[in-house]
Amino acid sequence: MYRGMRLVRILDERLMTLQRQGRIGFYGEARGQEAAVCGSAAALEDGDWIVPALREAGVGLFRGLPLRQYVAQILGNAHDHARGRQMPCHPCDRGVNYVVMSSVVASQLPHAVGIAMAMKIAGDRGKVAIGYLGDGATSEGDFHVAMNFAGVTRAPVVLFCQNNQWPISTPG
Repeated sequence: MYRGMRLVRILDERLMTLQRQGRIGFYGEARGQEAAVCGSAAALEDGDWIVPALREAGVGLFRGLPLRQYVAQILGNAHDHARGRQMPCHPCDRGVNYVVMSSVVASQLPHAVGIAMAMKIAGDRGKVAIGYLGDGATSEGDFHVAMNFAGVTRAPVVLFCQNNQWPISTPG
């Protein structure tokens, strides 16, 4: 897990530098949250689904998203396996069940619950979907909808809230 945390920190430092230089568009760093990112990833098993928010690219990397593929998606270059069908800086990898993040705060949470409900219906016992959110997402309707739907349907989902006191880019 320590190696995973170091990788997240180093990537964040380098990619934030590129973002500040205008060489990549948007980038959401996980500085200070590396332990939560890697610790939650370590608890997952093959077949679990990852529905990230803004700062959880390290979960995908920890679970097997190839570093080269990740960087290609961030840069939006010719090696991007998605061929530009998603926004740059929104990595994804179906091979490790890492769903593309959404730029709209909290909109990923109903998706995480929906994936979990689909797994339950399909009989995928022992598998979960994990939906990540920051504390800023708790003020959005999608958060409350997802919590209610998860509770009513008993979907195998974990909604992982990181209270970093930074809704997007301003202190909360």
